[in-house]
Amino acid sequence: MNELKNIMHIEDDPSIQQVAKIALEAVGGFTVHSCSSGKQALTDFANVQPQLILLDVMMPGMDGPTTLQQLKQQFDLSAIPIVFMTAKVQSSEIASYKALGAVEVVVKPFDPMTLSSQLEQIWHDFHQ
Repeated sequence: MNELKNIMHIEDDPSIQQVAKIALEAVGGFTVHSCSSGKQALTDFANVQPQLILLDVMMPGMDGPTTLQQLKQQFDLSAIPIVFMTAKVQSSEIASYKALGAVEVVVKPFDPMTLSSQLEQIWHDFHQ
């Protein structure tokens, strides 16, 4: 199993984007490519070639589920764990995100000190 290094984070809120990027790079040692919209993620995906995608659910224009569907239509995501990030975490909502292809859901607000280890665990579980 390869080591997780390259993460694409798709989030429209600049402050959340910045906190996650600092947390993942400083605490986890990852390389993070931040996208502020689903459209940007579609454009950047081929150049970034992420190993894991951290995807906000609620975004203006193209929301997280739509972004995921678009990415799946254009790219092979079978080896890339998709993790939704949202404050909407009722069991029915989590089930619907997983039905779309997410392997896990990270709850907002997230803990910047544990986000890296959370994603590391998801990566490990995905590749077992």
